[in-house]
Amino acid sequence: MADITSILGKDWSPPEPPNRDPPDVQIKDAMLKAGIVTLPATILMDGNLHRFSSGTKGAPGKSDKPGWYIFHQDVGGSVGSFGCWRSGISINWHEDIGRVRTIAEEMAHSRRLSEAKVARDAAHAREQEATEGVIDAIWSGGTGATPDHPYLARKGIQPHGARVTGDGRLMVPLYDSYGALSSIQYIQHSGDKLYHAGAPTKGAFWMVGTMDNYHTLYIAEGFATAATIHETTGQPCIVAFSASNLPDVAQTFKDAKNVIIVADNDEHGVGMNYATQASAKTGCAVVEIPIVKMDANDYLLAGHDLLALLQPVKDQWLIPADEFCSSPAPIRWLVKHWIQSDALLMIHGPSGGGKTFVALDWCLHVAAGLADWNNNKVRAGSVVYLAGEGHHGLRGRIAAWKQDHPEAGKLSMWLSRAGCNLNTGPGYTKVASSIRDMDIAPSLIVVDTLHRFLEGDENSAQDAKTMLDACSLLMRDFNCTVLLVHHTGVSDEAQHRARGSSAWKGALDGEISIVPGKDGRPIEIIQRKMKDTEEAQPIYAILKSIPISGWVDEDGEPVTSAVLEISEAPSAAIKESPWRKHLKTFERAWFASECEEREGMPYVSRSALQRFLVINEGLSEGVASSWCNPANATNLISILLSAEILSAFDHGWIVVNNTEGSALMMRKLS
Repeated sequence: MADITSILGKDWSPPEPPNRDPPDVQIKDAMLKAGIVTLPATILMDGNLHRFSSGTKGAPGKSDKPGWYIFHQDVGGSVGSFGCWRSGISINWHEDIGRVRTIAEEMAHSRRLSEAKVARDAAHAREQEATEGVIDAIWSGGTGATPDHPYLARKGIQPHGARVTGDGRLMVPLYDSYGALSSIQYIQHSGDKLYHAGAPTKGAFWMVGTMDNYHTLYIAEGFATAATIHETTGQPCIVAFSASNLPDVAQTFKDAKNVIIVADNDEHGVGMNYATQASAKTGCAVVEIPIVKMDANDYLLAGHDLLALLQPVKDQWLIPADEFCSSPAPIRWLVKHWIQSDALLMIHGPSGGGKTFVALDWCLHVAAGLADWNNNKVRAGSVVYLAGEGHHGLRGRIAAWKQDHPEAGKLSMWLSRAGCNLNTGPGYTKVASSIRDMDIAPSLIVVDTLHRFLEGDENSAQDAKTMLDACSLLMRDFNCTVLLVHHTGVSDEAQHRARGSSAWKGALDGEISIVPGKDGRPIEIIQRKMKDTEEAQPIYAILKSIPISGWVDEDGEPVTSAVLEISEAPSAAIKESPWRKHLKTFERAWFASECEEREGMPYVSRSALQRFLVINEGLSEGVASSWCNPANATNLISILLSAEILSAFDHGWIVVNNTEGSALMMRKLS
């Protein structure tokens, strides 16, 4: 023999063969993988057929012996077959010997397997022939079961043709696909189950009920489960007897109409696993009992609605036109003519124009249960106000409104602590969960302002769609109206429409504009769109200043806010006073100088006014100085002092006209 160390080196040695389990261990592993969970204690490799109790997945622990095996110890390793007649398992097996078998060994193994098949089939045929007559005799000799049988009474079901043996066990028959009696299941008073030894059960079934004029055929695992389903639904139910039998039984009935498999929810998911396999092969629907360790009988006895689970009410998506219009469906309102129920609305206006005051007035009327708003009927409801900004100001506005409406009861209204991205998953979940956690059933949800709750660009149609979808979800989940508070554009021509994408307007059921009061005119509330109804006539309002009782600032000064007050429509034309254009310039200077106050009224220093005139109005230093000189009778300060709009104060001027001063302060608050 050649010395290969001269090639591979003197340190070379052949590799150790891998460790392999002995044949009996390999066989038991193969049985477990095939679904046999009750294994023989020992494996005999004598070439004879051996029987054992072979509990399988879905039907473990039976005490009969449908399991079988035949193994030979042969050249090239052990070989043989094993299986379970009840479950229809049949596996050819070869020992893993760590190498490829020779042709001679393969031929020897094939011969052994053929011999094993002949022996297995012969033994099975002899056993079946011997048991057929016995099964018929036992079944025929049984007496009809009555509802007071301990097992039936405990399960709360009728016998449905089940019989009783002489020793009191309940008998349930198993029929094959040809209609022949193939086995019997014996059920003890305790509920323990046993099949007739040696009788085949694979693919066998029994039917509870009949298929006369049926609309649904159910398939379930156990007899009690099937009886419960039939008694609950009035529809036939097939008993498959085990989870592993579901695919074969479903195959037998796959051509029936509307077949539904009802899977037990066992702890390890075996029932659902086999039901899913059956569904994949046949297209049958599957319903799983939603509670772990329960079947349909357990579910019903625990007080749950089994009928609703098995026959849920289906949405009728297509409705005949005659039926669609047969019942009147008038618009329902929260605020008649202005706020529809179950609608998506938007109110928009420029910054400081009063849109939040208007929206808040509607909300508070609804939340307080007041009877009407400007002679328009109000329906009481709960309000969720998603406030993205201005929380300090909102506190004052609500307090002022309550003070101005002493007849209002307790407010059924909730406000958010901050904004969030409503058009994202986390944002929507935060809003919806918060509403549910508080057990609120809102009639109205306000989003103020849209910009504070939108992730993305309000000019993007795609981003607008995500926000509109979120609003639709709120409307669907809570059966409510959603009111968006939004800004208008900057230009004069954009004051009548919402800022951003045109997608907003197209999706709205109603759109309302707020036109700020100018030159002494009131605020105008205008409907731009109101779906399925005529648009209401514009309403006019002013912001009335309210000192809030008991509220003082850090200097001890009273805190004021404003409330909306309906007013008369303005006259067709208001002649502008000579001083008004100068007051507008003073107003712009006041806003530019961060709205300084003195004694609760607007104040502008001389230096701030002169700087504004130079930087913002484009005046020269000399002209700006002249405009600020009270001695110059034709310029800004002199005219406003003469009209008693302003008065000198410190190093500047304070507004002393109460009407104009209050209007300016309200614009600052809004």
